[in-house]
Amino acid sequence: MIIHTKYHGQMNVKEEQIILFENGIPGFLEEKQFVILPLSEDSPFVALQSVTSENLAFIVVSPFIFFKNYEFDLDEATAELLDIDNIEDVEVMTLLTMADPFEKTTANLLAPIIVNRKNMLAKQVVLHDSPYTTKHPIGGESC
Repeated sequence: MIIHTKYHGQMNVKEEQIILFENGIPGFLEEKQFVILPLSEDSPFVALQSVTSENLAFIVVSPFIFFKNYEFDLDEATAELLDIDNIEDVEVMTLLTMADPFEKTTANLLAPIIVNRKNMLAKQVVLHDSPYTTKHPIGGESC
């Protein structure tokens, strides 16, 4: 399938690369299909690119790269919705708000994206009763 992307131009992606957000992403409820595209070979940052909207791509990263102590409990409803059987199938990503200079870039640790890599179902989860915020600076460990 050919898609048009924000950072990579036209690309061919396979059906099995498509991540399905059955309920969309908060603020983009109509957007349900995304693919993960590397920004460069050696970068931990990737683009979460909409399959249907060329200009909709979020920069995401594994939060554990910048926040070694990041942890949370996934609620049972989300685990059931994503059909998670094995924690090894789960990938956690966090949305970044890019800034200039880069050191001022922040990570949304309050609402991580959970992907079941086994079935490619995903959801952005808002953590309740959490010490995290939507704007944790990635320039230094703060959680």
